[in-house]
Amino acid sequence: MGKKGGSRHLKREAAPGFWPVHRKEFTWAIKPSPGPHPVHQSIPLAIVVREILGLAKTRQEAKKIISQGEILVDGKARRDEHFPAGLMDVISIPKLGTNYRILPSEKGLSLHPISEEEAKSKICRIEGKKYLKHGHVQIDLHDGRSILTHVEDPQSPAEDVYQTLDTLRITIPGQEILEHLKLGNEMLALLVDGVNRSKYGTITSIAEQAGQKRRGFLVAIKDANGGTFQTVLDYAFLVGDRAPRISLPRIGGH
Repeated sequence: MGKKGGSRHLKREAAPGFWPVHRKEFTWAIKPSPGPHPVHQSIPLAIVVREILGLAKTRQEAKKIISQGEILVDGKARRDEHFPAGLMDVISIPKLGTNYRILPSEKGLSLHPISEEEAKSKICRIEGKKYLKHGHVQIDLHDGRSILTHVEDPQSPAEDVYQTLDTLRITIPGQEILEHLKLGNEMLALLVDGVNRSKYGTITSIAEQAGQKRRGFLVAIKDANGGTFQTVLDYAFLVGDRAPRISLPRIGGH
């Protein structure tokens, strides 16, 4: 019988470069389980606990801490050491009173300390939406979650306000919508991929191109130091208007 499903193992040489693991010390790395984020855009909880936060010396110790429900992701206890934590996820450790948000870094992803109040919400980008029966609209977010909203007339622009690449600020774990940030000029965007990853600034223009998908439009961004750069719209993640809705590290480093 042929093999079914993907590999359950991951060699360290093939692990994402931003994971803080020694490539040649051992052969195997912890592979993230299927979840809200893909392998190359996530960090398994065991690596967060052991390598990044230094709460354990061995994988067995990290597994015990996680299995006891000591680590919360977006307000929920995750007991699987393989659970993939990714972009904008909030990691909380109640016993230590510490909270972190996963943000893009120059190499990939990193943990940014945040306050307990900020840890009560997260921002999610709208990746798609579907029209369902009885006036319901399903909004699909970047972290795998979906939110249902109700409209009387889906064809009415006044009601159908949520568009792809807009951002929602939601409560966690309840996922109540607190705020809707609409993509456009003068909005504050954080770059989550490309050569300018981890930089952020104000959108000054979005160049629409005939025959090009919207995600491929060029967007110009100006940072707080006066520097300007361009990237594709798919790499821009809205985080606020004139002020960010989340705390951000200094430009150029975490």
